[in-house]
Amino acid sequence: MKDKNIKENTDKQAQQTQNIETEETQQTQTPQDQPAEQETQEDKVESMGVKLAEINEKYLRLYSEFENYRKRTSKEKIELISNASEEMIKDLLPVLDDYQRALDAIDKMENQQDKQTFEGLTLIYKKFYSVLENRGLKPINAIGEVFDENLHDAIAQLPAPKPEDKGKVLDETTKGYYLNDKVIRYSKVVVAI
Repeated sequence: MKDKNIKENTDKQAQQTQNIETEETQQTQTPQDQPAEQETQEDKVESMGVKLAEINEKYLRLYSEFENYRKRTSKEKIELISNASEEMIKDLLPVLDDYQRALDAIDKMENQQDKQTFEGLTLIYKKFYSVLENRGLKPINAIGEVFDENLHDAIAQLPAPKPEDKGKVLDETTKGYYLNDKVIRYSKVVVAI
């Protein structure tokens, strides 16, 4: 009998313990606790959204910086390639000037042989000049134009023959040139004042 009472007491205690555990679990999962869990999840989602926005902004800045770098370097490469021959062409400009002066001197001679020489030298000059033109060389037109200090270098000033010629270029002593729209030599000119 004693064993039976002990067993019944043990069973009652086990059932009471089980009832207490069930009540505790019900108490921990009250509707009041569920909004607290949702709030923490909402806070987490919100903080993750803020982090995502920061990361996205950093990405966009990095991407735009890279695009600017890429465009700048490609532009520099194009300029380098287009103006790579600038020094060589600058060195050839005095030769071009001398050649033009020689042609002008031969053209003024009356001798028949000189005329044939002039024609041959003119063909060579045209080939030479066309090679330079293909590399981007263009002459600066100066005579009759308004003096522009960005294109012309005034070496002398003369009184204007007509009032409308004031500030214009009367004569050109040395021809100026562009290389791919960049002035590589200024025209040396005489300006009317």
